[in-house]
Amino acid sequence: MPIGDALRIAGERGLDLIEVASNVIPPVCKILDFGKYRYQISKRQTQRKTIDIKEVKIRPQITEHDLGLKVKNIRRFLDDGNKAKVTMFFKGREIVRRELGMKVFGRITQLLTGKFNLEQAPRLEGNRITMVIAPK
Repeated sequence: MPIGDALRIAGERGLDLIEVASNVIPPVCKILDFGKYRYQISKRQTQRKTIDIKEVKIRPQITEHDLGLKVKNIRRFLDDGNKAKVTMFFKGREIVRRELGMKVFGRITQLLTGKFNLEQAPRLEGNRITMVIAPK
């Protein structure tokens, strides 16, 4: 359809003629509302930028193999562009031995060298210790 006809049709409908792809011959155009088109593009861009926080729960008496699996999951979350929140729960009198929990968090950061930024260092909140890791 010639450009003149497309402009006339767009004018009759109260819409705009928008060039969608300019690098092809002939250029691809659409007849639609330009304000709505801009809104859809901005909405798509903001949806791409959302970062989820994935949570991994551990215990202070975690075995080396289980810790390896949790670290593997954390790596996968970071590689996907998400943040990872590591939460350690204490039951009963385990809270008395907080230093064991901090050793586990130290081991996690040691296993994840170079793949992350520590956004929130391990800190005690009630009967749990939390740490937030963000991708580089």
